[in-house]
Amino acid sequence: MLPDKETVLSDSEIDSFLSRHETGVISLAREGKSYAVPISYGYDSRLRRFYLRLVSNPESKKREFLKSTPHTRLVVYEEDDPVYTSIVATGILTEISRDELTTEHIEQYGKAKRPLFEIWGESLPTLDVRLYQLDPDELSGRRVKMERDGDSA
Repeated sequence: MLPDKETVLSDSEIDSFLSRHETGVISLAREGKSYAVPISYGYDSRLRRFYLRLVSNPESKKREFLKSTPHTRLVVYEEDDPVYTSIVATGILTEISRDELTTEHIEQYGKAKRPLFEIWGESLPTLDVRLYQLDPDELSGRRVKMERDGDSA
């Protein structure tokens, strides 16, 4: 496949795309190591902020990475052959303590549905549920239409 046409998305296109989706892949990095995991999120297009409810068990790498307030990259993407769309948000993930929660936070975390791929073998008491927000330093998106070898334009 060869890229046929690439379009940089406007802020309003990015906001619309993120508001229609609820899952992505978050990558955490610290001390030259990285960790990536699929997550669900809520998105506030007015503030351009992500809300994440992250669940981990006591031995998880996720929990270890989250302890260090790691630099974060969140990728949300969609494939609708032959068009591929992706949004990349980068920044520092900030934990929101339970006593800092506002009504607006609760509404947004409610949009962060727990996806089907988060199936845990542990009992609920061993799981650690923490609330985070990501105010991106950078938020960009692009749409690429791919031309397959042998396809005519």
